[in-house]
Amino acid sequence: MRIAFLAAPEGVEQVELTDPWQAAADAGHEPVLVSTEAGEIQAFNHLDKADTFRVDEVVGDASAESFGGLVLPGGVANPDFLRGDDKAVAFVKDFFEQGRPVAAICHAPWTLIEADVVRGRVLTSWPSLRTDLRNAGATWVDEQVKICDHGPNKLVTSRKPDDLKAFSGAFLEVFAQQAG
Repeated sequence: MRIAFLAAPEGVEQVELTDPWQAAADAGHEPVLVSTEAGEIQAFNHLDKADTFRVDEVVGDASAESFGGLVLPGGVANPDFLRGDDKAVAFVKDFFEQGRPVAAICHAPWTLIEADVVRGRVLTSWPSLRTDLRNAGATWVDEQVKICDHGPNKLVTSRKPDDLKAFSGAFLEVFAQQAG
């Protein structure tokens, strides 16, 4: 299955991109890096620049139809940039409209809030998003991983890099279930 990983040109938390990416590849899936611009994205280890990664597809040319699921890595800057980009928000919303599974970690639910897809759902995130999610109509829980099946698709959320192993295991299981 092709899995979209959506990241802004600068600001994605590297480990939140690379660990789930590797888990998807190890499970036999095809991870695809989608961004708002062609070229490369700059990852970060917290506030320090880390590696760069080649963009496979530009969000304006990509469609949820060509992917089995979507992974939204965090970092503070990544979702903040994405939620300000109309095409990125529409891309995310399209996964929900088509009933395709989505996984988001750390600050990534900011993009989900902008896409107006959290109302009535139960999510977890980095703790500072708790009020934002509640104000957008979601129920926030402090759990390592939360799988919510309210609505046409399943949503997998997780809090932080320490939760990556559980996050990757959960989204891979959910994506396989929805594909099969």
